[in-house]
Amino acid sequence: MVPTTGYVVFIACWVAVGVGAGLYLLRREAPYGRFTSKNWGPTVSNKWGWFFMEATVLVAFAAQLLQARPWQPGGYALGGPARFMVALFFLHYIHRAFVYPFVIRTSGKRMPLVIMLSAMVFNTVNGSLLGMWFGRWAHYPASWFYSVPFVVGLAMFACGLFLNWWSDYTLIGLRKRGETGYVVPSVGLFRLVASPNLSGEILEWAGYALLTWSLPALAFLIWTCANLVPRAASNWRWYKKEFPEYPISRKRLIPFVW
Repeated sequence: MVPTTGYVVFIACWVAVGVGAGLYLLRREAPYGRFTSKNWGPTVSNKWGWFFMEATVLVAFAAQLLQARPWQPGGYALGGPARFMVALFFLHYIHRAFVYPFVIRTSGKRMPLVIMLSAMVFNTVNGSLLGMWFGRWAHYPASWFYSVPFVVGLAMFACGLFLNWWSDYTLIGLRKRGETGYVVPSVGLFRLVASPNLSGEILEWAGYALLTWSLPALAFLIWTCANLVPRAASNWRWYKKEFPEYPISRKRLIPFVW
C-alpha cells in the first residue's frame, strides 16, 4: 500500500519546519544542560525532564501501531523486517527513557519546562509518523534482510548506537557521585570531536533511515540533525571558551572535517 497524500504532505511540511528550527538553533543556543537559563520560566528536574521527553516517543509510536492493529485478521501484516525495525527503535528509546536519565550524574540540575514540553511535541509527531508507517503501510519482503540498504543501514545504526552509548557513559564516568562540574574528555573519539555522542546518534538515525527506506525515518533524521548539529557547535564553542587548553584541532562533530 502507498501512504496517503495527506501523510506525505504533512511529512514534507514537518521537514520544512525542522530545517527552519535547525537554522534558528544555529544562531541561538537551546537552554538546557550547560546552557540552562532561568530566563525561560519554570524548571523541572533534569532527570525527570529527560524521562518524559524520551518516553513520549515510545507512547506515540505504540499508540499508532496499536490503533492500526496490523497483527489481527484483516489487518496489515507487520512482516519480519518491519518487526525488527520496530525493535531497533524501541531498543534505543527504552534505554533513553528508562535507563539513561537515572544514571546521569546531574544532582540538583534542572531544565526549563518549555524545553521539556517542546521536546515532547517533537517526539509525539515523529513517533506518530513512524508508528503510522509501520502500522499501516510498511511492507518489506523477507529478502529485504539481505538488501544493500538494510545491510549498510544496520551497520551504520549499530556503530552509531555503540558510539552514542559509549560516549554518554564516558561522560557520565568523568564525574564522581555528587559532582556537577565539567571536565574535558580526552579518550577515544573525544580526541577528534567535541561531541561524539551526538555524532553517534546522527549516524544511528542515518542508518535507520537507510535500512527502513522510509519518509518518516528520513524526517526523523532531519529533525535529529536540526537539534544535534547546532548542539555540537554550541558544545565546541563552550569548551573553547571555558578551557583555554582545549585542543584547537578538535572538531565539532565530524572528525577532520567540521
